[in-house]
Amino acid sequence: MTLRAYRRAMSVATPLADLWLKRRLRRGKEIEERLGERHGESTLERPDGPLVWLHGASVGELIAVFPLIERLRAQDVRVLVTSGTVTSAQVVKDRLPDDVLHQFIPLDTPRFVTRFLHHWRPDLGLFIEQDLWPNLIVSAARRRIPLVLINGRMSEQSFKSWRSLKRTAKALLKNFDLCLAQSALDAERFSQLGMRAVHVTGNLKLDVPAPPANADKLAEMQRAVTDRQILVAASTHPGEEDAIIEAHRRARKTRPRLLTIIAPRHPERGAEILQRAVAAGSRGMLRSRGVLPDVRTDIYVADTMGELGLFYRLAQVVFVGGSIVEHGGQNPIEAAKLGKPILHGPNVWNFQDIYAALDAARGAEEVENIGHLAMRIGDFMKDPASRKAAGDAAFRTVERLGGALDRTFADLEPYLLQLRLVYQASNA
Repeated sequence: MTLRAYRRAMSVATPLADLWLKRRLRRGKEIEERLGERHGESTLERPDGPLVWLHGASVGELIAVFPLIERLRAQDVRVLVTSGTVTSAQVVKDRLPDDVLHQFIPLDTPRFVTRFLHHWRPDLGLFIEQDLWPNLIVSAARRRIPLVLINGRMSEQSFKSWRSLKRTAKALLKNFDLCLAQSALDAERFSQLGMRAVHVTGNLKLDVPAPPANADKLAEMQRAVTDRQILVAASTHPGEEDAIIEAHRRARKTRPRLLTIIAPRHPERGAEILQRAVAAGSRGMLRSRGVLPDVRTDIYVADTMGELGLFYRLAQVVFVGGSIVEHGGQNPIEAAKLGKPILHGPNVWNFQDIYAALDAARGAEEVENIGHLAMRIGDFMKDPASRKAAGDAAFRTVERLGGALDRTFADLEPYLLQLRLVYQASNA
């Protein structure tokens, strides 16, 4: 009944879609020439042959499946990727081959969803983590499109919310043929909510290569920072930058050549963060203005997309954000892949198992407050041996926890075999 009510509500709301999209367009959250995709329209043709459709909410989810996409391409199937953010569309364009198609996910109204599915006619749908749109899922299942939830994650907060609507959750999740969960805890939660078949395959993010860096830009930055010691505060959220700026101020009392690079989770907040740094008495610069840090720079705000791999390579120490505020923590794996010691706040439930493993191996460490953060920054900066030991431990930990890609692909192979058989029979 809840799903039917949702479907009716979204049908009624369809005429308001353009108003909502125009508002997002003004805020830079849509691309004007691609607004039709949000209505389920496309300027691209569906390619011939088997088509596997992957959907992820945004950048983090999609990057996790890039190696899986490469394996799918090697099976002679075409891949359609959908997502909901402008930044994810740019990452797909920059980092995936041209034969991988990208579309913005249609708004979850019956009319737009029907138009999208009628045009693309995917043979297999792979939903990443937990971005579940009811009309899209139910409509795809009714068309007998096999659906698999991959890299499945169910946070405690989401689990509590879904459990209060357990019949609705079961009615939605029963449309999936299979769930490939990140952990035993995730698997248990999906099973309790009514998922029919659940396998634990691990976290695909652990099998993603280290983030890339443009060699020319890296060399340029290395010349600019010369022999300065660098803290990178990555994927920070509102409420965290002030703590980082204050920790920098305190740490510089003993490490006067310290440079802090703040890479916010949402780059459009760069100017705001710079203002906060200046108001706190720091000398700051914005990456987006095309300037490089100099010997007087305290805070360098990296308000650009796709350059985190560059800044990680410069860093002696990395602080991973989303962990001081109650967001649940951002992904520490990329920093660990590059052998960097990691500091984080207490709120890391989004990556609970990974942070626990990193902390236990002493590749990462929780800081309790600004004073503790400043102290540990100073400790690491003055002790190269401890930095290397922590960075090496972080790298070994994520390497040891890998293998999700092989397990995920093994569980998908029966579906891919079925696709090949169907298309071979139709062309015989």
